[in-house]
Amino acid sequence: MDATTSSDARVLEDAAATAAALRLRDPQHRVSRRAIGYWSLRAGLGWLIPLAVEIVWLVADLDNLVTHVIWLAVTVVVAALHVGIMPQWRYRVHRWETTPQAVYTQSGWLNQSRRIAPVSRIQTVDTERGPFEQLLGLSNITVTTASAAGPLKIEGLDHETAQRLVDELTTTTQANPGDAT
Repeated sequence: MDATTSSDARVLEDAAATAAALRLRDPQHRVSRRAIGYWSLRAGLGWLIPLAVEIVWLVADLDNLVTHVIWLAVTVVVAALHVGIMPQWRYRVHRWETTPQAVYTQSGWLNQSRRIAPVSRIQTVDTERGPFEQLLGLSNITVTTASAAGPLKIEGLDHETAQRLVDELTTTTQANPGDAT
């Protein structure tokens, strides 16, 4: 075997090893359990407007009291199911993982998605904390890549874990050659 053939074989082996390392799979880590409380709080607050509208409608139209009470009861039941089930379901689905080669995410509850971003494609790593997330000690991370599919988001991380992850990704991307395009 000449030097060119040997070099080509090594390139193919490296490409195969990289492809195996970047296969689509379940990420290893779950988000913080406190994310359940955050998602419950957000969902509950979201139901306040429809409930308020129905109560105002009921008070303004007492002639159709039975109809309004039925609608209000249905709304309360659906809201309770949403607030009770959705956060638990999301907690079971939302996962994340980083390796020296890639960032893996899995998210959603009705529409679920998995994403992989090679570290060499990472352009920025951002954190975000809204008021309720600050109250619950949570953070969100957005990993922006050179992908048309948009950024990867990891929501509901413990704040300290998020800080460590941002530091780790920043160090890894700086050490990884590439132009992130």
